Amino acid sequence: MKKMKVSLIVTTYNWKEALSVTLESVKRQSVLPFEVIVADDGSREDTEILIQELQEKYPVPLLHSWQEDIGFRLAASRNKAIAKSSGDYLIIVDGDLFLPKKFIESHLEAATQGAFVQGGRVLLGEKISFKVLNKKIIPSFFSSDIRNRHNMIDSKILSKLATRIRNNDKSTRGCNFALWKKDALNVNGYNEDFEGWGREDSEMVIRLLNSGLNRIYLKFKAVGYHIYHKENDREMLDKNDEIYKCSIFEKKVFCENGVDQYIK
Repeated sequence: MKKMKVSLIVTTYNWKEALSVTLESVKRQSVLPFEVIVADDGSREDTEILIQELQEKYPVPLLHSWQEDIGFRLAASRNKAIAKSSGDYLIIVDGDLFLPKKFIESHLEAATQGAFVQGGRVLLGEKISFKVLNKKIIPSFFSSDIRNRHNMIDSKILSKLATRIRNNDKSTRGCNFALWKKDALNVNGYNEDFEGWGREDSEMVIRLLNSGLNRIYLKFKAVGYHIYHKENDREMLDKNDEIYKCSIFEKKVFCENGVDQYIK
């Protein structure tokens, strides 16, 4: 097992019930992160109260990085959390994931200098999600109402066979993503020119690849179980797509409107 300080960044916005599931699953990890930072894009006071209650007995430092709610600003929320982090390695997840017991451990095993890691997900349907949120049921391979069920298999042998270098932005999942902090800072984090949902994760991947890193597409390890919710508004997708395409065309590594503005 690699020895390093891991900062787990958990994004959230006004869904304390799902965030509670994520944070409780972190407590059960076989290997705990060094710290957990909740990257909050302007949630109501009930989220702050939840975090304060958990902080009292949480096994690692639990930090709340909050910004004003003036629209969907996921990139800024993540950047502020990255700036606050003290770990060598960042694991970034959405606050609507249940993390199986070996999630952090598996990410640690996959961490490689000169590379970043794309993890997978399992999609929980409405019925099983209701049980996870309201009855604290832990989903298993045999639970009903699950898509991508094969991803729930945790196997070193299958992972070794299926995991590969995949140096493109296909199947990018910002909900389960890991990289060295120094590599995140090298490309100046997430691009805050993005407004609304869409393409900020893929554009970040493009710049990381342009910086010379490899992308490890991790299979059968470190999978997050995604709690069902309606899709986000895609009104700004066309505009965001232009920013994304510009980064590809210009072979950008560094974004101007990034994390450096929060680092003292």
